[in-house]
Amino acid sequence: MSDFAFRDVLANSIRYWETRRVLYNLVLALIVGAFFIAGLPASKSVLSFGLAQGLFLLAVLANVAYCAAYPVDVFAQLSALRSTWLRVRWVLFIVGLVFAAIITRFFAEGMFHGGAV
Repeated sequence: MSDFAFRDVLANSIRYWETRRVLYNLVLALIVGAFFIAGLPASKSVLSFGLAQGLFLLAVLANVAYCAAYPVDVFAQLSALRSTWLRVRWVLFIVGLVFAAIITRFFAEGMFHGGAV
C-alpha cells in the first residue's frame, strides 16, 4: 500500500471516529448528570474544586480510552476485509460506548451516592 493510500486510511479513520466523539462524550456527561440529579439534594454537598478536578481527569482518561479504536480501525482498514469492516465498524463504537457508560455509571454512583454501588 502506498503512503498516499495509508494517509487516506488515516484520514478516513479520523473522520469517522472524531464525528462520533461528541456523542460519546455527551452520553457519558448525561450519565454523570443523571446521577447528580438523582442524588439531589445530598449530591450538592460533594461539589468542590477537588471533585471538578476529578471529573476533568476522568473525562480526559475517557477520551484517551476512546482513542483505542484508532489502531483497531486502521489495522482493519489495511486488511483484505476493509469493505466489510467499513460496514460493521459501528459495532466497535457501540461496544466501546456501552463499556465506557458502565464504567462512568460506577464512578458517578460512587461520587454522588456515597460509594453505594
